[in-house]
Order: sequence, then structure tokens, then C-alpha cells
Amino acid sequence: MVFDFEKELKVEKTNIPGLLVFDLPVHGDNRGWFKENWQRAKMTALGLPDFGPVQNNISFNATKGVTRGIHAEPWDKYISIATGEIFGAWVDLRPGESFGQVYTTRLDPSKAIYVPRGVGNSFQALQDGTVYTYLVNAHWSLEQKKTYTFVNLADPELGIEWPIPLEESERSEADLHHPMLRDAKPMEPKRTLVTGCNGQLGRAVRAYAEAHGLRGFEYTDIDEFDFSDPAAYDKYDWSLYGTIINAGAYTAVDKAETAEGRPAAWKANAQGPALLARVAKDHHITLVHVSSDYVFDGTADLHSEDEAFAPLGVYGQTKAAGDIAVANAPEHYILRSSWVIGEGRNFVKTMMMLSDRVANPDDQLEQVTVVDDQYGRLTFTKDMAEAIFHLLDSHAPYGTYNLTGSGAVRNWAQIASRVFELTNGNGEKVKPISTAEYFANAKAPVSPRPEHSALDLSKIKAAGYTPADWEETLEAYVNKELGK
Repeated sequence: MVFDFEKELKVEKTNIPGLLVFDLPVHGDNRGWFKENWQRAKMTALGLPDFGPVQNNISFNATKGVTRGIHAEPWDKYISIATGEIFGAWVDLRPGESFGQVYTTRLDPSKAIYVPRGVGNSFQALQDGTVYTYLVNAHWSLEQKKTYTFVNLADPELGIEWPIPLEESERSEADLHHPMLRDAKPMEPKRTLVTGCNGQLGRAVRAYAEAHGLRGFEYTDIDEFDFSDPAAYDKYDWSLYGTIINAGAYTAVDKAETAEGRPAAWKANAQGPALLARVAKDHHITLVHVSSDYVFDGTADLHSEDEAFAPLGVYGQTKAAGDIAVANAPEHYILRSSWVIGEGRNFVKTMMMLSDRVANPDDQLEQVTVVDDQYGRLTFTKDMAEAIFHLLDSHAPYGTYNLTGSGAVRNWAQIASRVFELTNGNGEKVKPISTAEYFANAKAPVSPRPEHSALDLSKIKAAGYTPADWEETLEAYVNKELGK
């Protein structure tokens, strides 16, 4: 076999998304040849995903005409030829618009191909003693095997022109009986693990996934998976997962200042995210994590994503530590929020209850004091869930994104007054008070609060997601709670 010893390394995209063909420089003389079969730095610079191979396999084909496939496995593969030549056919078996797309080419030692998860591959040996080698980025397991999918080599709908007619080829009994494309099962997506599923954000993520018919989601809480416990990770085959959405956290801001709460906050908000980041890094999992305005001291009127951390209290310190840990996972999204409102106990529901009490003539409550020297915007978990899936689905650049409702910056007393007005028309029953006055007689430790919690939303808007105006969402939220 004669090679072009002078060609440069280059990559060619195909009609199947993510399927890449590489021309490999082969260097040789009268003694034989040498090539860099896989070179991480050079190839990733050309567009090869940094897919993290963990295993190298070799397939020997004794005679010309041996034909294998069409198999789609739940991992990415990089395939090249050691000796001989093959004709290859690839079929996209991932759900979506490209399902059923076919690409064919010949591979010899001077060419290689990257096959993304869910793309079926098949090979026909064109010479005796053909050997091909492939790198994969997951170890075989029984759970992995359950997700394989197949299509028949002889399906006329695929239109594959085999150099050696299939009736003259050597095929396995299993390959003879694979389904036709019309009956082929699309490759299931990698699983998504949602932690803290019973919290406000966890419920919103679940509601979004179910409303949109998303598959492969698993929901856990601390009683099933304590992500701050290193031993808890052993029960998972992490190669099956593509995304972790961490909706779990310690959010008792004042209790974090106590001897009991301090270690609990550090465990949940710092150690837990650090362990998640490690497993995400090791298994190329996208990690989504929720941060807080409490990582800042609140001296700036508006906080951008790149502002330096300056937390005032233990809760903010633990959240900042968690952010730093998560940022070590190459594929991560950190969504920084403030003043979160969702299903379950929250400020808005508390104010609605107090408005009812004030409106009740049999109740002795005449007015409610709420602080007026802390400024920000509400973040509704419905919007947070939408933003998370927007970033994931659009493959936005990894990193940190501020996410709150858009619109005017208000103080807590103004928000409370609006809730009162929407609930019973008694907004004037909210009495503004300073934070110092409010906590003047507190008997338990109180965490310092940032004065300014408004977050700059420019970055997430540039990524294609425009948050809803929080005041409009608030009105809809209250009306829903009132059954209107």
C-alpha cells in the first residue's frame, strides 16, 4: 500500500453531526512507516472533542469480506487502521433531525474517524489480516450494554453500496437479524441526575423536564444520595451520565452562623460541590450548579459574574467555596441567583399569609415590619429551570451566568407591600424598617446580608436567554396561589 508521506494532518466534517474524518500524516521509507495515530493537542485544535479515552481496543479481521455492524454504542470512539483497509458505513441512530443519515468512506492507515455516541458503525475488511484499533471513553458494563442499538447492514433504505456484496461477506448471526431503520430504536440520551429534587429549584427542574417530555432523568435528595459523602458516589456508574443538575444546598442563612449549622453548611455547600466537580471532570459530565448573591459583600450596586468574592457571613463563604470547586470541572454552568421564590416555603408565601392575618379582623396583627435597606430582584425557580435548559440545549459557553428576574431593583419592604396589595389590597400595612432595627433584639446569631443584591444580566441575555420581568412573574405567582 502506498501512502502520501507529505500530506498534513487535517479534519473533514461529514453530513452526520459530530462525525469527523482525519487525514493522518504517515512517515515511511524502505523499512516501513510511522504515524501519530492520535495526538490530543493537535487534533483537539482541529475540532476533535477532548473526549477522554479510557480504553484501547483492537479488532482483527482474518479474511477479506469480514463485515461487522451496524452497532451504536453509548460512548465516543476514535477509530484508525493498523494494517489493511476497510470500507466503513456510519448511520446516525441518535434521536433528532439527523436520525438515519448515512456516511461511507474507506479507511487505511492514513485515515481515522471520530464517531460520537449513538452513531452506528460498520466495517467491511477489504484485505486479509485487516486490523483496526479504537479508543473509547467509557468502560464496558452490563448497564452500558443495555443501551446499545442496531440497524441492519442490508437495509435498502440506507442505500449502502458495499464493495463486497453482503451475500458474499462473512457476518455474524446477530448482525443478520438486526432491525431495519424503520424499526430501529434511537439511542437513549445519557442520563441526567438532579440532586436536591425536593427543594424549590429541584421541583421546578422536574416540572420542566416532565412538561417537555425529556427522558433519562433521575431525581435524588439527600436521603438517597448525599453528594457531600464520598462513599455515596460508589453506587453509580458515572459513565452513564451526561449531566448533573445540583439543586441541593444548605440555605439556612442565619443557622449557618451557629456551631451546629456551620459544619453542615460547609459540608453541603462546599464539600458536596467539590465532590460533584471531581466526578464531573473524571467522566466528562456537564455540571450545573446554583450560586448566590451572598458571595459578594453588596457594596456594588450591580454585580457582574467576574466580581471578586467578598462574602460577609458563613453561608456566603460556603457558597463561594462551592463556586470555586465547581469551576474546576471543565464542563460547568454556575447560575448565580438572588432572592429565590418557588414551590415550598418562601418569602412571597409568608407575606401572603401575613396579609391574610392583617386582613382578618379577628386577628390581632395590624401591620408587618419588613426591611427596606436591602435591594435586589426576585428569582423565580421556573425561570431558573428555563435558563438551565437553555444553556444546556444551546451549548452555551461554559462558565458563570447571573440569573434573576429582569426589571426594576426594589427593596424587601417594597416587594412585601406589593404582595400584600395583590393578596388583599392592603399594601399600606407593610411598615419599612432598617435591618439593624429589625434584628436589634434577635436572640440567635444573624448572618450579615449584602445591601445590594442586584445582578447584571447582560451575559445570559447575550447567550440568548432573556429573563422575565420579576414583577410580572410575581403577580402571576400570587394570582395562581389565590386560585385566580
